[in-house]
Amino acid sequence: MKKTLLLLVITLVFSCKSEPKDNGKLNIVTTTSMITDLVKNIGGDVINIQGLMGSGVDPHLYKASEGDVSKLVNADIIFYNGLHLEGKLVEVFEKMGSSTKTPIALAGQLDKKNLIGSNYFVSNFDPHVWFDIAYFKQFAKKVAQVLSEQDPDNSETYKLNEIVYLKKLDKLQEDVKGVVEALPAEKRILVTAHDAFNYFGEAYKFKVVGLQGLSTATEAGVKDVQKLAAFIIENKVKAIFVESSVPRRTIEALQEAVKSKGHDVSIGGTLFSDALGNEGTPEGTYVGMFRYNVKTIVSALN
Repeated sequence: MKKTLLLLVITLVFSCKSEPKDNGKLNIVTTTSMITDLVKNIGGDVINIQGLMGSGVDPHLYKASEGDVSKLVNADIIFYNGLHLEGKLVEVFEKMGSSTKTPIALAGQLDKKNLIGSNYFVSNFDPHVWFDIAYFKQFAKKVAQVLSEQDPDNSETYKLNEIVYLKKLDKLQEDVKGVVEALPAEKRILVTAHDAFNYFGEAYKFKVVGLQGLSTATEAGVKDVQKLAAFIIENKVKAIFVESSVPRRTIEALQEAVKSKGHDVSIGGTLFSDALGNEGTPEGTYVGMFRYNVKTIVSALN
């Protein structure tokens, strides 16, 4: 299947021309739902956009279908996270990058000196950078820049949308800081299904521990569960959290391991990590997702 898909990419990239733009608008393809929401905010009504990954979709495990490849080939611009978050799409992007169409990794512009290291990814960096709002602002600026370069006739629209969206992100930063400050420092221990929240932890002084490490591609073993259960008991952690894009059973197994040792820990709620919530809900936007996560974390731990 893998070889077949790569062959399809090569064939489409080098033998097909992009389909005409609908109504003269740029055709944009995005990967994760966070990036889709971002590009919608910057592009507004003057672009056509298709997101490959919807609510609850795990980008670590996502495999491109033939339909996805067609969308990618016929896009004017492709925005993706990078840092090997979309691991199984990397080869597709590499094949496309050898043509005149170069997918844009938004995390590629970030200063590597400030990123969190990781041995789980080929990039050697934790790719969950959107949990630092400051980095997501850089994403927004890059998207506005690229759209303006590719579509100068609408550059003023992109610039205005960028200004409006950055103000929303400024307000989000301010509000999140206020909510987190209500939680005592000793209670800021965040235990989740996998280590998606390290940038959040660094920004808001949380100790973050994930049952599966940085990637969901590997299953947590019995030793991992027992070790984390001991950590929860030792640090008197009040609540642990499920993630929307990771099977609930991993955290339930951890909860049972704690109970088997004569202690209690509650499941504090479901956090959105690698994907947003359902479209049309507050959690279906980046800003709404972030607010929901912070409120859920602080309420459960306080």
